[in-house]
Amino acid sequence: MSEPLRAVLGEDQAIVREGIATILRNAGITVIAAVDNAVDLVRVAKEERPDVVITDIQMPPNLAADGLEAAQEIRSAQPETAVIVLSQFLDASYALDLVGDDPSGVGYLLKEKVASPQVLTDAVERVVAGGSALDPDVISTLVGRKRKEDPLAALTPKEREVLALMAEGHSNSGIARKLVVTVPAVERHVTGIFMKLGLSQATSSQHRRVLAVLRYLKQ
Repeated sequence: MSEPLRAVLGEDQAIVREGIATILRNAGITVIAAVDNAVDLVRVAKEERPDVVITDIQMPPNLAADGLEAAQEIRSAQPETAVIVLSQFLDASYALDLVGDDPSGVGYLLKEKVASPQVLTDAVERVVAGGSALDPDVISTLVGRKRKEDPLAALTPKEREVLALMAEGHSNSGIARKLVVTVPAVERHVTGIFMKLGLSQATSSQHRRVLAVLRYLKQ
């Protein structure tokens, strides 16, 4: 039997902090610590080396983007620790800052969506497994950005839809369920995306998915 996942939680509002901790515990996830400021979050993450850190963006000591900065610091120092940032507001720039050069092991969710426990626990499982969990509304905002040169212009509308779901962190089977199509159909779309974005077959499929998502988010 596998060991339960271990989490550290950062949230300055006590009611919200306890609510999230309860969701995690009910899913069988061990909450090692729940802190109310970014300084303690970094310290505890360093001491405990959890599987995942879940944090609000705005936290003490400065009540600015302290939680986001803490998540970036933890991710840089402990790449084996997945991070999920919870945001009260839709801000795609925060998501891009968090993703950096690699979306694997990263989640960015809107707090209003965490009202559904399954959303949070699914996101935890995905990022701990090395995937990503980006909120669909954030993805939609990024899709809508104006670009002088769009590297995705060659993609069909369906391929863009598949790539958006990849960016959210869904597997091929998960994408198939979302789009109500077969897994082989999704695999064909994914292959087409890789080819059109010039991602060589010399690299692994998982690595190419990460590169495709990065190109989608950041170009």
